[in-house]
Order: sequence, then C-alpha cells, then structure tokens
Amino acid sequence: MLRIALPNKGALAEEAATLMKEAGYKAKRENKELSVMDAANDVEFLFLRPRDIAVYVSGGIVDAGITGRDLLADSRSQAKELLPLGFGRSRFFYAVPQNSPITEIAHLAGKRIASSYPNIVRDDMAARGLACSVVKLDGAVEISVRLGVADAIADVVESGTTMRQAGLHPIGEPVMASEAVVIGHPGMAENAQVRSLLKRLQGILTARAFVVVDYNVPEAQREAACAVTPGVESPTVTPLSKPGWYAVKSMVRRSELNHVMDALEAVGATGIIVSAICTCRL
Repeated sequence: MLRIALPNKGALAEEAATLMKEAGYKAKRENKELSVMDAANDVEFLFLRPRDIAVYVSGGIVDAGITGRDLLADSRSQAKELLPLGFGRSRFFYAVPQNSPITEIAHLAGKRIASSYPNIVRDDMAARGLACSVVKLDGAVEISVRLGVADAIADVVESGTTMRQAGLHPIGEPVMASEAVVIGHPGMAENAQVRSLLKRLQGILTARAFVVVDYNVPEAQREAACAVTPGVESPTVTPLSKPGWYAVKSMVRRSELNHVMDALEAVGATGIIVSAICTCRL
C-alpha cells in the first residue's frame, strides 16, 4: 500500500486535498483524522504538519507527500522533488527596515538574521561566503527587528503585504522561488503507484492550464486559423458536410483564450465553442 503525506493545515492543505480528489483519490477527512484509507487505489493518506512531511518521506515512513519547496530545502532531507504543482507560490527574501543601512545582501555579514527557515539561510550565507548569526523563530518573524532580536529577517513572501505593514522591504534578488511540490522517498519515482500518482496529477494540472476550442472555418482561412490554434502537437481538422468548410478542434492555453478567440474571429472562424477539460494524458 502506498502511503502519501498531505498537509494537515496551512495554505497548502485545502488545495492539496482538492487536487487529490480531482485525481480520483479519496483523501477527504471528516473529523480531522490523522489518516484516511483509500482502498480502491490502495493508498493511505496521512495528514502531517507541512514542515515535517519531508522528514517522514526522507526516512521512508511515507512514500510520497505534498509540501512546499522551501520546507523541503529547509529540512535538508534526502527526499526528492518529483513534480511542481503550481499553487502556493512564494519567494524567499531577505528584508530589512526602510531606514536600515543594510542595502544589499553582502551587508548582512556579521548581522543577526531571524527566520523560520534557518537552514535555507545558513546554506545561502555559506554559498555566498558570508558569516552571520541565525535566529530561529517559529512565527511572527516580521516583528523581530523592531523588538531588537535581529537586524534583518529572511522569510517567504507571497504578496508582500505583511512585510510592508511591518515597515520592512526586501533586499537583493529572491533566494529561491517556492511552490507546492510532490516529493518522494529516493528511488520512489520508479514505483508503479508513484508513477500513476504523478501521471494523474500532471493530467489535472494540464487540464487546469488548457481548454478545448472548437470552431468552423472556410478552406481559404483554414491555414491562418490553424496557425492561431496550433494545439499541443497539431489541431484536429475535419471536413464539414458544407462544401469548402472545416471543423477544427485544438487545445489552447486558458490564459490566452480571449486573445485566441479574437484572432480566430478576425480570420473568419465561426461557431467558436470553448470546453473545459477535466483531465488528460498527453
């Protein structure tokens, strides 16, 4: 039986559970159970603290899990990233007060840096050849400078609102870009159940990113229309009973849909219909 760890709370929890449901797994908790059995798929889901998931996966306690790339890096575990999931996106920055004399990362040498991700900071500072003091905090990192605990902070930033409200601003380029990822115990990428899991999840992610566009177009404009909707490999083109007309079907990125519809109409396409995709395998 495959054992998969999901976040039990936090920003990743709801989306991870939704993704699993869409991929055909039973992973819904009724009363905050620690585990849920999905007998039909021969899977047990364990609900763990997001920060602990990489440790359990690395130790072989569970086979795979969903957590943040930042949490995986901070764990320094042997778990491997298998698939980025595209939600829970954030960036990891150093930040200082608006009036701080620290204006670039090099100025952090010898300073106190507060963070809930001490190992990311230590590894990054070592890679830069800088020495600093890392103050490990479990939360409320933004207030640490005002309270005199640190000279700067290092934290994940989504919108940046909390940081700005605390009177801080980021310095330098982001240390890393994070998002939710599927991680696995070393070697589990070759496991048949894990491969099936990854294919299912990738199918959902692709379906979320694309739609199917159907339209009719006269033969004279067919080539121009197909250039607008080239599809993943190529569009499907079928002659209509109406002489000189063709039906075309193609996958289009959801983010580009309205521009594509405008372009199709401009080249003479008619009957443009857009359909959502539940899942797919490409």
